[in-house]
This record gives sequence, structure tokens and C-alpha cells, in this order.
Amino acid sequence: MQLFYLNQKTDKIILNKEESRHIIRVLRKKEGDIIFFTNGEGIQYNAQIKIADSKKCELNIIEKLDKKKQHKYKLHIAIAPTKNIDRFEWFLEKSTEIGIDEITPIICDYSEKKTIKYDRCKKIIISAMKQSLKYHLPKINHPISFTDLINHNNSYEKYIAHCQKTNKIDLKNILSNKKYLIAIGPEGDFSSKEIDQAINKKFSPISLGNSRLRTETAGLVATNTINLINS
Repeated sequence: MQLFYLNQKTDKIILNKEESRHIIRVLRKKEGDIIFFTNGEGIQYNAQIKIADSKKCELNIIEKLDKKKQHKYKLHIAIAPTKNIDRFEWFLEKSTEIGIDEITPIICDYSEKKTIKYDRCKKIIISAMKQSLKYHLPKINHPISFTDLINHNNSYEKYIAHCQKTNKIDLKNILSNKKYLIAIGPEGDFSSKEIDQAINKKFSPISLGNSRLRTETAGLVATNTINLINS
């Protein structure tokens, strides 16, 4: 099965040039063939090709199926963009494949990268959602300051992963079926001031294991650990 993404509400669908070419020229689909796609909001659409045009392929929706989210928890990872942005984009792809709901790039005291290419990041997440056959599109936010992050999201169980030697909870031992917000710092770690501020805002320090991890690896370990404890 190959899954496509279309955020359209009507029963008559006209694909853009890129998707049309892929379906007709690459996949060699023809009129009458069935295409599967999602709107990223938990719906699978089964559509039939009405006009097999490689520039403007037209589909008719013949069936709509509700797809439950594959995980019961809600996971929001707030993570500092890496200096090498390819590694941050790798995190976006792999966390989407494993299962995540929301990603917020955060700007910290020791951040070396303070911007992202938002549209490119969203395309990476969409591609990973399709590849992993998921029907819920994770939300990617625009970058915000660490201060803005800790002053919001009060409905979540909040955690901060840092490298300083303090008392920490092992992430694999926290409770399942919760709403989690996990903050992952830049390659220079969170500053002592930021850690204190987060703790004052009810963030609990967590351990991701004995190894010192790169930012993107820490984000993925956190994502996978939450997935495993809720399996």
C-alpha cells in the first residue's frame, strides 16, 4: 500500500502537477485504479482515478475510513535546532515514523542555530507520515524562546533532559498514558539558569541513559522511550 497526503475536503480531487506525475508516470496508475490518501487528521480516503492526466490527475472519493491514532499518549518534544540542520531534519523524520504529536523548535542560551526552514520541515514530516502509513500529521511549530515554552503547556507532564549531575528521574520509569512535554537542549546543553527556571515551572529533570547524546539522538531516544512504555 502507498499512502498519499491531501488536505482537501471535497469528494472531487484534482492533484497538483508533482503528485499527478508521480502517480501516472512513476507508479503507472491508470483510470479506474484506486489511490489511498489521508488528510493527516485520522481519515483514510479511498479514491478512484477518473482522469489519468500526468499534469492534473482527477480523483473521485469512493470511501472514507476513520483511523484511530496508533498511540494513546500525547507527546510534545521541544528541541533546540542543531547547528547542522540535517541532523534536526533527521529527528523530524524518525520521530514521525515512531510516533509523535507535536514538535517545537526552541531557542536557548547556548543555541547555535536559531532558525529553521519551516516549509521544508513540514514536507519532511508529511513524507515520513506517508512512508510509515500513519494518518495523523504531527504538528511542527515555529521556533520560540525557551522562556515562552516553560510559561505555557501547563496541562502536560513536563520534563527536561540536561547533562548536569543532579537528581533525575529515569524516563523509562515514568507513568504511561499521559500527555508528555519533553525539553531537549542544544549541543551546549541548557544553561544552569534555564534548568532552574524550568524546575520552578514544574519541569522534572530526566535521564535518558548513561551515554552523553547528541541533541537529535536525545530527542529520538525520548520519543522511542515514551512509545515503548506505552506499548
